[in-house]
Amino acid sequence: MDKGQLIALITEAVVKQLGHNSEANKIPVAISNRHVHLSQGDMDRLFGTNYRFKVLKNLSQPGQFAYEEKVTLVGPKGVLENVRILGPARTKTQVEISISDAIKLGVKAPIRDSGELIKSASLTLVGPLGSTTLPEGTIIAARHIHMHPNDAAQFGVKDKDRINVKAPGARGLVFNEMLVRVSDNYKLEMHIDIDEANAAYLKNNDSVEIV
Repeated sequence: MDKGQLIALITEAVVKQLGHNSEANKIPVAISNRHVHLSQGDMDRLFGTNYRFKVLKNLSQPGQFAYEEKVTLVGPKGVLENVRILGPARTKTQVEISISDAIKLGVKAPIRDSGELIKSASLTLVGPLGSTTLPEGTIIAARHIHMHPNDAAQFGVKDKDRINVKAPGARGLVFNEMLVRVSDNYKLEMHIDIDEANAAYLKNNDSVEIV
């Protein structure tokens, strides 16, 4: 092999690697802090019947938003105040916290996909007009990626697949077993909690790459 052929092979390899790492292969990051999804019944118990919640802002996922209102979480060993309520209302109340939050509250919250609440942790929620104790409903949300069908086709994955992604940088790491959630209503975005973001030194709108 002469020098020209060697250079051509090296150039081809570099181009392929750059293509693999192109922006088309990137997934933006969204960091989720502790929050609560309330059922209508719990909204009434905590804030009063017919109370009109005030929307603070729309979230990145279409149809999701944050309310101005907040609640207090009370566990066996600690309290977390000013926990944001997200809308719209859900069929069942779901509290999403980090592992650090669970330790502070003194609850054994399981790592679960959203909506999988059976035999999850108990917690008391306190609002301005009342309180409610959930027999279950508190989880550490499993990390996941929202994708539009077009994104899923691009990445060659389907709904409920589990994939690994790599975070770059000085504290870069690989997040294993990321649940893929595909819907026409979704915008491409990886959701991790604040503990995971801090471990990888990630912030909102940083990018990760499928491994």
